Amino acid sequence: MERRPLDVAILSDLHLGTYGAKAREVLNYLKSIAPQMLILNGDIIDAWQFSKHYFPASHMAVVKEILCMLAKGTRVIYITGNHDEIMRRYSGVELGNFQLTDKLVIEINSKMTWIFHGDVFDNTTRGSAKFWAKLGSNGYGFLMLLNRGINAVMKVLGRERVSLSKSIMAGVNKAVIRINDFEMTAAEIAIEKKYDYVICGHIHQPQKRLVETEAGKVMYLNSGDWVEHMTSLEFYQNDWHIYTYDEKQFANSKLEIEKTELTVVTDEVNFYVQSLAI
Repeated sequence: MERRPLDVAILSDLHLGTYGAKAREVLNYLKSIAPQMLILNGDIIDAWQFSKHYFPASHMAVVKEILCMLAKGTRVIYITGNHDEIMRRYSGVELGNFQLTDKLVIEINSKMTWIFHGDVFDNTTRGSAKFWAKLGSNGYGFLMLLNRGINAVMKVLGRERVSLSKSIMAGVNKAVIRINDFEMTAAEIAIEKKYDYVICGHIHQPQKRLVETEAGKVMYLNSGDWVEHMTSLEFYQNDWHIYTYDEKQFANSKLEIEKTELTVVTDEVNFYVQSLAI
């Protein structure tokens, strides 16, 4: 498949390292695009649910593909989220075309664009509520594993796939985070700062809408996720577009995923990264 040229691609909430991650779909997508800039807007690797017993070859293949894109000249910007917040201590590190940061303000097509994950607006990710958020996250991971088993049975029976988690996640988001309030808060702050665009992830709800208030207007965008919606944001032809993965487009795609054996000495890695941050 020939790669589609893009100015910018934004992905968030891959949650690699969990049963719910659609790693093969992410890999198919990454291999189909050739962006000048790739922005990973948080929760790429899920440290909350990470286990050394579960990080399949397909998940590692996604990481390798991103590194390949980086090596071939794509600028990669990794914006930290709450599930990969452990990386925030190294925010500011830059290595060649790679940058690690907590937020990004960038001019795209003469428009000031504010990009961040969005967990700063979610009280469940801070303080004592964080414990319950992590507990809920683990329960969600179990639900995804259960859902996978159910869909395997449905496939054998020739029935359509079902999604237990999508309806539950939507209900939780509306009750706890209040999606509309989230969007309005981000938009109002962006208007106050006189940005033209504000781009988030976190709530797993792909969106593109113009928000207008008495103080001004801003275009709010959300890249969605790669657990349920399998969406990203793409900038080309001077505009932002929401991309939705269609498995039919990749029906003839045959991925060869090699198993990779890794031996990591944690202390040496930490020392190396810390020395870069000084």
